[in-house]
Amino acid sequence: MMVLLVAVVGVLALTVIAVSLLALRLARRVARLESRTDQADHSVRTGSGTARQVSAETEVGVEVSRPEPAEYLITRVGEIAAEDPEPVPALPPALFADVVARETMVRAASLVYGLRRALAPETRNRIRFEMRREVKRSRKQRRADLRTARREWEARQRQSLDDQASAA
Repeated sequence: MMVLLVAVVGVLALTVIAVSLLALRLARRVARLESRTDQADHSVRTGSGTARQVSAETEVGVEVSRPEPAEYLITRVGEIAAEDPEPVPALPPALFADVVARETMVRAASLVYGLRRALAPETRNRIRFEMRREVKRSRKQRRADLRTARREWEARQRQSLDDQASAA
């Protein structure tokens, strides 16, 4: 039982580490996307026809031409309107990682609780009792089926003997 507990704790520790690494990776990706969005918004606000994008991998500037907005544009992307509601607040990366870790820990704790209940001696004894009962019932059913089949076979044998005796 102790070995199982140590194994579960080890798996939980590895899960927490993996979730933490994923949260850090997600935070970096969000920061990169925010910086790209800020650069694009800045170029749209200044009215320049081209935007300068910097690749995160190579740090080389690339000129990208943007088409001039058409009159039939329905969306108001990039514009700040007074009637728009407040933007939904985003969780900081550390808080997001904390929420994910807590949810993971709650799930792991419920799994451990369920395993502890399933492996409890009372539960094992109840399962063993039910299995014995089911085995006894199936044996009785097989014996009854065998007796019925034997009676039918013997009746057919008697019938064929009677038919042979009456034909002779």
